[in-house]
Amino acid sequence: MTLYIDADACPVKDEAIRVAERHRTEIKLVCDGGLRRPDSQWAQLVIVPGGPDAADDWIAERIGPGDICVTADIPLADRCLKAGGAAIDPKGRAFDADNIGALLASRNLMSDLRSSGMMEGGGHKPFGPKDRSAFLDGLERLFQKLKRG
Repeated sequence: MTLYIDADACPVKDEAIRVAERHRTEIKLVCDGGLRRPDSQWAQLVIVPGGPDAADDWIAERIGPGDICVTADIPLADRCLKAGGAAIDPKGRAFDADNIGALLASRNLMSDLRSSGMMEGGGHKPFGPKDRSAFLDGLERLFQKLKRG
């Protein structure tokens, strides 16, 4: 089992590392630079060449059954699920076969509306302590589920 973290803008890197360490799980923090290697024997910092989807591509090419990816990127989560892995967002929402299609469709619609000028802004609510707590709970439940098989 490996925990992949889409690390460039991930607000829960430290929390994800703590949970993975508790489960004695290999951790790959994937980014295009600017991060320091975490102080964990289980963690490896992977720096990919710059590019819009370089970190996503690196993760998607390696993730497999039993692995988990922490990402807010819905297309990456979809790729992880298609490869047999699991994915969870920084607010603790696990992506699965039942929700990924609707999430992708909604994301694409909103992107189209913003690019056509029919909608301005967007974005997410600020990340807060409740989100951090929900992430810790969600990641722990995902680890337990995968360990049960």
